[in-house]
Amino acid sequence: MAKDDDISGRVRLQETRILSDDYYVLRRATFEFRRGDGNWQTQTRESYDIGDAATVLPYDKARDRVILIQQFRWPMFEWGYRQLMVEAIAGKLDGDTATDCIVKEAMEEAGVTITNARLVSYCFASPGAVKERVSLFLADYDSTAPRAKGGGHEHEGEDILVMEMRLEEALGMIASGEIVDLKTIALLQAAKLE
Repeated sequence: MAKDDDISGRVRLQETRILSDDYYVLRRATFEFRRGDGNWQTQTRESYDIGDAATVLPYDKARDRVILIQQFRWPMFEWGYRQLMVEAIAGKLDGDTATDCIVKEAMEEAGVTITNARLVSYCFASPGAVKERVSLFLADYDSTAPRAKGGGHEHEGEDILVMEMRLEEALGMIASGEIVDLKTIALLQAAKLE
C-alpha cells in the first residue's frame, strides 16, 4: 500500500468501549470520519475481535487430491444452515506465526503432515463487523503417506471429520452449494490456478 493511501488523518477516535469480553471481544467505537466531500461525520460502529487466523488447503498435485474437513458451526446453524460446514483446515494464531499455525492445525484437525507452504493472500472475510485477518495458504502433502488420527480437540468442542477428494470434485461442491465457506472457496480456486 502506498503512503498516500493512508487514511489515518481522516479518522478521529472519540471513544472505544468493550461491550463483551467472553469468548471474543465485542467493542463499540465512536469516531469522526472525514468523508470524500471533506465533511466530518460522527459514526458509531461495533467490531467483533476474534483474533487473526490462518488456513491451509493441503494439495497433492501429482495425485490430484485435496484434504478438507467437516465440522459443526453454531453461527451458520443459527442462520439456518443445517449441514456440517465443509472447510479448509484453519485455526487461530494464538501467538504462533501463520506458518506454524497451519502446520499444527493440519496435524490436529486432519492428521496430515504438510510441506512447502505457499502464502496465497491475506483477507478480511467480513470487514464491516469482524476484526480478523486470515492468512491463506496452499501446501503440499503426500496422499499415500500414513496419517495420524486428526479430528481436533474434544476439549475445544471440535468433532472434525476429514475428507479427501479430487480437486475437481471439491470445486464441484462449490457449484452445488455444499461448500459455502469463503476461505475454502478462495483456496480451491487458487489450487485450480496453480
